[in-house]
Amino acid sequence: MKVKTIFFAGCQDAVGKREMEVDINEGTTVEKLLEELIKDHPALEPMKKSVMLSVNMEYVSPDTILHDGDEFAIIPPVSGGGNV
Repeated sequence: MKVKTIFFAGCQDAVGKREMEVDINEGTTVEKLLEELIKDHPALEPMKKSVMLSVNMEYVSPDTILHDGDEFAIIPPVSGGGNV
């Protein structure tokens, strides 16, 4: 099965690309895929506890099961704005 994985902001910097297609086994959870991505890209590790996870543009829990053709996104916390 294939899942399109998208990395935002610091996650993109950690991986070195904006998106990639990942082969997964049937029954793979969002958490398991994230763990596999961290093995391949250790710079993601510090962000693990603070990222938001999304499947098909909806926030999901780590135990969500991925399906062929899903779009999985890893979104770090955003900060922004300042007092003007």
